[in-house]
Amino acid sequence: MMAAETIFLGGGGEGHGDPQELLLRMANRHGLIAGATGTGKTVTMQVLAEGFSAAGVPVFLSDVKGDLGGMALPGRAEGRLHEAFLRRAATIGLGDIGYRGCPVTFWDLFGAEGHPVRTTVAEMGPLLLSRILELSEAQEGVMNIAFRIADEEGLPILDLKDLQAMLVFLGENARELTLRFGNVSPASIGAIQRRLLVLEGQGADRFLGEPALDIRDLMALDAEGRGRVNILQAARLMQTPRLYATFLLWLLSQLFEELPEIGDPEKPKLVFFFDEAHLLFSGAPRALVEKVERVARLIRSKGVGVWFVTQNPDDVPDAILAQLGNRVQHALRAFTARDQQALRRAAQTYRANPRFDVESAIREVGTGEAVTSLLDPKGAPGVVERTLIRPPASLIGAIEPGVRAQLIAASPFAGKYDTAIDSDSAHERLARRAEEAAKAAEAALAGAEAEKAREFAHARRYEPAAPARTPRKAPARSSRETPAEAFAKSFARQLGSRSGQALVRGVLGGLFRGR
Repeated sequence: MMAAETIFLGGGGEGHGDPQELLLRMANRHGLIAGATGTGKTVTMQVLAEGFSAAGVPVFLSDVKGDLGGMALPGRAEGRLHEAFLRRAATIGLGDIGYRGCPVTFWDLFGAEGHPVRTTVAEMGPLLLSRILELSEAQEGVMNIAFRIADEEGLPILDLKDLQAMLVFLGENARELTLRFGNVSPASIGAIQRRLLVLEGQGADRFLGEPALDIRDLMALDAEGRGRVNILQAARLMQTPRLYATFLLWLLSQLFEELPEIGDPEKPKLVFFFDEAHLLFSGAPRALVEKVERVARLIRSKGVGVWFVTQNPDDVPDAILAQLGNRVQHALRAFTARDQQALRRAAQTYRANPRFDVESAIREVGTGEAVTSLLDPKGAPGVVERTLIRPPASLIGAIEPGVRAQLIAASPFAGKYDTAIDSDSAHERLARRAEEAAKAAEAALAGAEAEKAREFAHARRYEPAAPARTPRKAPARSSRETPAEAFAKSFARQLGSRSGQALVRGVLGGLFRGR
């Protein structure tokens, strides 16, 4: 049912339209998978990822609920789920489901359930970091100054401690830098440092560093020529949604910057699924949205297809939504007036089908069913159809930790990213500068003291000598005592005796009584 140049997404049945096949050479025109929770978005993403992998196209997707690990194993040909899959396959004319696992590579920013994923602070850049830290305009300006000074001074910012050291350097030299770049206030530096501490506590210190992820490792094939399915373990990462969204945006930007222009290939070089896409745009500054829009518009010529997976098409800005040519819309629940407006807007974006009302169909489709519109060979949107999504060939759900550990150990990238590297960068170089400055100051102080000592010795050496003085001779004394001397000696001896002490007391007593 699946030709070499297409991916069979699903088919018709009673009340449904023609089989829906995604043209591989149109897969880099991007896509959207939308629908309320529990309507089948994850399984649709799994089916598409299997199809791309089988066609030799590597895939990157995030596992936000922890239930995509089963893609590494074949589906089970037993049980109630298998029976439901057989009925679905017969209905859509699939024939044999062909249970089979995919060549999976597990990644994890925290290094616990996959190969560690790292990037440097310099590659992340001031704009994305400011987005993570939710900085004000003034604080973002200080961040830009830090990166500018780092470039000029040859101080690579690779990890968090490098950035923290650069901010300390800015604070110590704020007066000189303010004259050149504008105000560098201690308050802004302190606010950024506090937010970096929070980010470090969330585990970002493991993500920001070396060895940095080599983008080419995401584009590998297995021995059979199947594209590897790169699964980012994101269940824990979702606890810090800004870090999750910023990491995926960084990855998308890296693909855009590093891959060469190839025009419109027969099939993509890589397909990127951005699950929970609303996290990327929620509260995002205009500059960030414009960056995403630019990347989405231009990255297709690099052979990369981007699929946004979210609950409601309204989560994606119109400028980006307009570039998503392939669409799979699962059910939307219109419980409120706002939901009804969103449903109406979603229906209006499809090429109408005279056989049914699109708005009603989006409200009524069941789990595993969708309203689809895929690009035709000329690149025009196809007529909207109600489609039963085909059963996946791989296992639905999580896998045992022991099985995951075995797959990670057998991965072609085992050991490549496991050990963090602390390169000679801004933190170490600024520390050396401070140490050298302290030694130079010490040496200068010691030199100044030595110079003073030499000057003092020189002054003493050439000080004119005082004229020699002839000592006076003591006058000759007679050996005979005078009556007064004899009396004094006798009086002193009496003071040392008891009678002398009594005499003193009598004399002193007479003096006080006489007063």
